[in-house]
Amino acid sequence: MSTEVQTKKQAQTPSTILYREDAGTGFENVRQESLALPILKLLQNGSGEAQKRNQNYVEGAEPGMFLNIVTKKLYDGDKGFRAIPCYYKMEFQEWAEFGTGSGRPEQIYPADSDILSKTTKDGGKDRLQNGNYILTVHQNYVIIIGDNGAEKALMSMSASQGKIARKWISLQKSQTLKDAEGVYTPAPYAFSYHIASVLNSGKGNQWYGFSIGAPEQVKDAAMYQAAKDFHVSMRNYDK
Repeated sequence: MSTEVQTKKQAQTPSTILYREDAGTGFENVRQESLALPILKLLQNGSGEAQKRNQNYVEGAEPGMFLNIVTKKLYDGDKGFRAIPCYYKMEFQEWAEFGTGSGRPEQIYPADSDILSKTTKDGGKDRLQNGNYILTVHQNYVIIIGDNGAEKALMSMSASQGKIARKWISLQKSQTLKDAEGVYTPAPYAFSYHIASVLNSGKGNQWYGFSIGAPEQVKDAAMYQAAKDFHVSMRNYDK
């Protein structure tokens, strides 16, 4: 017992220098796919995270809010936030009907896939012969700029939000800057956009959708570099 007590007394906290020297070690075999994807979810009336009696309930969550499913951070849908679009890709996701599948895409197909040619229209859905349906999904990898700092996230837009996604891409491509050499189209991450939620209705249903606001030039050099680095990392991952 005396030895144990003596060991505890002699234990010291590693110096700051040691922490710095070992920075980054231990993660050599951690790849992007090993990490939980920080998806930004737009909560709906039926979202478990917004229902107090649901096992997935998140304290303070309400329909129309945005939730980072990894950090559990909430963003007010009315107030919104600014987001820097860093990387975009479109993909086709194969889903089983609700309650019959795995709760996640059964298959994911790239943008150049001919999978839609193998479907037939069924009540607005692109249905495969196996009974599953195909969703066209617009994946927007962004840096969210909130009141308490910035974080990376994935904003997925599909179904009725596909039109919003296409308009956002068009808006990004329409931005221009001017220097001594003239006018040019900058990278998408040269601007941030105000993101909020809006209540939609149709055919007797109501749902929350994305609202994309006016662009604002990113003038902080460190933030711009962070957005560029995120773009490069996602581009390399997709190769």
